[in-house]
Amino acid sequence: MTELVIGADGLARCAWGASTPDYAVYHDMEWGRPLHGDDALYERMTLEAFQSGLSWLTILRKRPAFRAAFADFRIEAVAGYGEADVARLLADAGIVRNRAKIEAAIANARAALELPEGLSALLWSFAPAADRDRPTALTGVPASTDASAAMAKALKRRGFRFVGPTTAYALMQATGMVDDHLAGCHVVATRANVMR
Repeated sequence: MTELVIGADGLARCAWGASTPDYAVYHDMEWGRPLHGDDALYERMTLEAFQSGLSWLTILRKRPAFRAAFADFRIEAVAGYGEADVARLLADAGIVRNRAKIEAAIANARAALELPEGLSALLWSFAPAADRDRPTALTGVPASTDASAAMAKALKRRGFRFVGPTTAYALMQATGMVDDHLAGCHVVATRANVMR
């Protein structure tokens, strides 16, 4: 069994991507599609860190509030946040109010500004060189890989927080560094379909 669901539109989707309308849009339009750009990848990294221990659906539904709270994830703007901004964010019911994650988001913006090659180039340097066959079942999807462990280690060495191997792998999946859409899923997420 491939764990695919055929939607009302007749399209086969990974089962998780058909479980809610919010997930279906995210699955079809974003997840697994190559994404480049420092601010865009900073947003995904930050949201993946906030998701730790929570449902991705919670984060997805709060995404507009996160964008408003974090200056549309413009690295330079967030890097300038101070204690007053931390207090503001802790009072913002529209986002996940976790001090450690908020402080990590700010620290990560500052660390990203220090990267001579930029965040996008650093993260994509860990993408596997060759495409592999899509998994046929969720049991074939790893929680982390050697590449995600190497990415997490490199990020931590550069001062990033809340980006362990599992979070790094989720980031790789979300941004198309790997393609974990199940075999038979209608989404074609090749690296040639780059979102900028």
